[in-house]
Amino acid sequence: FLVVNKAEGMNRAVVSAEFHALGLGDPLCISSAHGDNVHALMELVLESFPADEDDDEADEKGPRVAIVGRPNVGKSTLVNTLIGEERVIAFDMPGTTRDAIEVPFERNGKHYTLIDTAGLRRRGKVFEAVEKFSVIKTLQAVEQANVVVLVLDASQEISDQDAHIGGFVVEAGRALVVAVNKWDSVDDYRRQRIKEDIERKLPFLGFAKFLYVSALKGQGLAHVFRSVDAAYKAATSDLSTPQLTRTLIDAVAKQAPPRSGIFRPKMRYAHQGGRNPPVIVIHGNALDKIPDSYTRYLEHTFREVFKLQGTPLRIQYNVSTNPFADRKPVEQNRRRPKKDDKLQPKAPGPVKSARSQ
Repeated sequence: FLVVNKAEGMNRAVVSAEFHALGLGDPLCISSAHGDNVHALMELVLESFPADEDDDEADEKGPRVAIVGRPNVGKSTLVNTLIGEERVIAFDMPGTTRDAIEVPFERNGKHYTLIDTAGLRRRGKVFEAVEKFSVIKTLQAVEQANVVVLVLDASQEISDQDAHIGGFVVEAGRALVVAVNKWDSVDDYRRQRIKEDIERKLPFLGFAKFLYVSALKGQGLAHVFRSVDAAYKAATSDLSTPQLTRTLIDAVAKQAPPRSGIFRPKMRYAHQGGRNPPVIVIHGNALDKIPDSYTRYLEHTFREVFKLQGTPLRIQYNVSTNPFADRKPVEQNRRRPKKDDKLQPKAPGPVKSARSQ
C-alpha cells in the first residue's frame, strides 16, 4: 500500500497525482497527525486478513474485572463472596494481598475473570520493594482490565487516595463500577455523610454506577454483576456514524458552541474513533477554540442518547486547516496589454554621461 501522509486540508487528487509515477498502485492520502482517512486505510489493509482468534478467545473468556481500592477496604472478601468460595486470602490487616491474582469463573452462563489486587496506599507510605512491586502490578491490572470495580470503605472518609485511584482508572480509559463496601456497619447519619462526601470529592466519576454493598454479608452483590455487564457493553459498543452525526447536529441546534472572536466553531459530522473507551471524532472548522464546558455538554448528550453509563467517553476534534495559511501572498501578474490598448510612449530615462557608461 502506498500512503501519502501530511495531506490535511489539501486536494487529494492533486496531491496524489505525482505519486502515480512510482507504479505502486493508487496512492492513499492520509494525515497521521489529524487522523484523516487513517481508519479507512486500516480497514483496507486488514480486510484480507481472517478474524483475530485472540478476539474470539477474549469474548469466550468474558470481561476482565479488576477489583481495586485502598488497603483493607474488603477487596479480597468481595472477590470470595462474588465467586462463592474462598479463593483468595482475606484478612483484616492491610497488605495481605501482595500480587494481582486472577480468578476465572462463570456466572449465569457468562464468563468473567476477576483480578484481586493489592491495596494502593499513598506514595509517601510505600517503602518496601515488595510493596512497590505490588503497586506496579495493580496499575498494570487496571490497564489490562475491561472493567474496574473501585471499592470504597463506608466506615471511613473518602480520602485523596480514593480520588487518585479513580483518576488513574479514568485516565486509563477503563469502564468503572464503584462499590461502597461495609454499608451494613454504618448508621443512617453516616450513610448520608458518605454520599455527600462522594458528591463533593468524586464528581469526575459521575459516569459510573455507585453501589452500596456488604461484601461480608453478600448484600447488594447481584447488582455488581449487572453493572459490570452494562459498563462492559457500553465501553465496547459500536456507534453508527449517521446516528452520531444526527446527535451532534441536534446538540448544536439546541446549544451552539460559543464564538471565539469573530468566528464560531462549525461542526460538520462525527464518527467513532475507538472502543474501550468509546472515542467520538468530530470534524469541522475552528474546533480548537471550543471550551471544555461545551465538550462536557457534548459528552453528556452522547452519553444520554447512546446510554453509555459506566464508561469514560472521549471526544476528539479533527480540525480542518488551510495548509497555505502561513505562506506569503503571491503578487498577481500584471495584466498584459491587449491589441486594442493604445501604446503609451515610455518616459525618457536619464541621460548617462560617457564616464558613467
